[in-house]
Amino acid sequence: MSWTIAPEPFDSPVAAALWRAYYTEVSDRWYLLHEGRRTDPDELEREIAADRGDYLAPPGGVLLVARHDGRPAGMAGVRLMDPATAELKRVFVHPDVRGKGGAPLLVTAAEDAARALGAGRMVLDTRGDLVEARALYARLGYVETAPYNDNPYAEHWFGKPLV
Repeated sequence: MSWTIAPEPFDSPVAAALWRAYYTEVSDRWYLLHEGRRTDPDELEREIAADRGDYLAPPGGVLLVARHDGRPAGMAGVRLMDPATAELKRVFVHPDVRGKGGAPLLVTAAEDAARALGAGRMVLDTRGDLVEARALYARLGYVETAPYNDNPYAEHWFGKPLV
């Protein structure tokens, strides 16, 4: 079984399907943990539509799509925050292919894309309940840092030099 990773327009049907799967999973996890229910369908539609991801378009960003045996199976986005700092966004691998090496490949490809955009540092934020993500980032050399944004859902901030 093989992985391929390539840039994808942020507004393609493939990107939209992956964004929907990602957002549904992280939103449902949050609501199940904090309120014992899944995301309200109307709220889900509003929030998915509200974040089109246009910041993942060139020249200041990129969306990468991972395919496992040719099937879209994950994504990672990069956006420049300033000329030297990129932010890692939307890291997601479909549950049915998790544990098959896709996530580290995606993050590594995102780091390469950030370097190509001129960044010397990558930052990201995540939540406390996303323990798998935090473990992945730590394995890949990211270290916890002070907050760099005011994202109301962020509980952990990470950074990594890219040079």
